[in-house]
Amino acid sequence: MGTLSPLFTLVRSFFLAFLPEEQKCSQNTIRSYRKSLELLFDFVKEKNSVALNEITFEMMDRSTISEFLSYLETERNCSISTRNHRLHCIRAFFKYAAQEDITVIAHLEEIQKVKRAKQPETIVEHMSEDAVQAILEQPDTCTEKGKRDTFLLLFLYKTGARVQELVDIRLCDIQLGKYPKVTIHGKGAKTRSIPLRDDVVQHLKKYLTLFHQEQNLFSDQYLFYVTRNQIRKRMTEDNVRKLVAKYGVQARKICKEVPENVHPHLFRHSWAMILYQNGVDLTLISQWLGHSNLETTLIYAHADTELKRKALEKAVPVDSPLKVHLNAERYNISDEELLKRLCGLK
Repeated sequence: MGTLSPLFTLVRSFFLAFLPEEQKCSQNTIRSYRKSLELLFDFVKEKNSVALNEITFEMMDRSTISEFLSYLETERNCSISTRNHRLHCIRAFFKYAAQEDITVIAHLEEIQKVKRAKQPETIVEHMSEDAVQAILEQPDTCTEKGKRDTFLLLFLYKTGARVQELVDIRLCDIQLGKYPKVTIHGKGAKTRSIPLRDDVVQHLKKYLTLFHQEQNLFSDQYLFYVTRNQIRKRMTEDNVRKLVAKYGVQARKICKEVPENVHPHLFRHSWAMILYQNGVDLTLISQWLGHSNLETTLIYAHADTELKRKALEKAVPVDSPLKVHLNAERYNISDEELLKRLCGLK
């Protein structure tokens, strides 16, 4: 049995000490970092025909990292967002390694020269209120499972939670009383409190009566669970995705506004758009969604502006002088305008 190489000695301390203890990263974050480095090491190992423990920092130069990122996009069909996230994880490891070993600094400088890929601007995908309502009406509420599914869909929608956050909620995260709320455990071990609306509270109480009769709100039992061999287990993200997709297919038969592919994140985007269109400040929406960067929340401002422009274009005759103005206005939205909107100046 050999000893760990200098590289993997640092990898070990990165995952076993630095991320969980110093950075207080969640298991989901650590899992993402681990996957990124695992993919990189597999790529480097195959490229250099070496054993895993024989990989060195020298083998992971700027050119190799660029090749790896191209491989992710072309061979593994990763999105630009995923590609950029993998690069972020690699940089984070090299930064840590350079802090622990000054000989890695030169390699870190090389890695930092690798550019993030520019993501194309897209209109954020979301559903209309009619589409959401059609989906919420699909579960058979004459059955216990149907009542559970109705509550899950409503809770997913009106909390704006990510699917991972949804299935991680425990009974002790819920507070009822004068101001009902739920504590969401988000990315990077960050928590946020989300107020619960009256309709959500009503469904929640019925759900608790049916599915958590023997527990109180101090229990660490998961809010949503599945039962296998009479043992309760946390509902998985995949369980939620399949459930949402099934009701999406059913709802589309009666409401054409329902998208072809309904997934949990659509509910999050849809709720954010409802908040924005009803005048909620972008800063508050950012806090509600658990965004660490306000720029992420600006997609809803861009989306709403584009939707309004398209609606106006449909209403304005093709030969109208206003059509020219609309098309020109599309390209004249400055950062200053967005900044004013963000700060509540407009």
